[in-house]
Amino acid sequence: MRIALTGGIACGKSLFAKYLNELGVDTLDADDIVHSLIPPDERRALAARVFADPAARRALEARIHPVVKRRIDEWFAADVDGGGGDCGHRLKVAIIPLLFEVHWDAEYDIILCVASSVERQIERMTAMRGYSLEEAMSRLSAQMDLSEKARKSHVVIQNDGSAEDLRREAERVVRYLAGVNRR
Repeated sequence: MRIALTGGIACGKSLFAKYLNELGVDTLDADDIVHSLIPPDERRALAARVFADPAARRALEARIHPVVKRRIDEWFAADVDGGGGDCGHRLKVAIIPLLFEVHWDAEYDIILCVASSVERQIERMTAMRGYSLEEAMSRLSAQMDLSEKARKSHVVIQNDGSAEDLRREAERVVRYLAGVNRR
């Protein structure tokens, strides 16, 4: 079963994925793949440029997205093609923030979406990531509307509460996924 986790920027996808890992779910984050392709000292400047210039962003995405997709597909195929043990019931979730934007959603059996209010997203980007309000707004405006992502997803995890609330949601989602995966 192919499961994807998406959502908006600063909605808590990484923390949710951490909780999934603690509950025994394997995850692969598309952002980690992208980070492996772009040197750390270039990321912030590159991000500033591509979020300000849609043509530059499209050009960068045209080079990076095929590599990311191939690595995710290989990761899902690893258990099927000869990986170990009980691969038929192993839960694997690919974290793909731009899942709908790159039109990969049809390839997934279940799509999870972590969502937050715009106010919480801005609060997290400015307080925890050090973005200016302008940078935060630029990044939000560059992404698909979060309500659209939620509408297209099978399961929506609302993350405007505490970290413990999000942990409980992860436990609920894992129980649901384990039940679906055994059918």
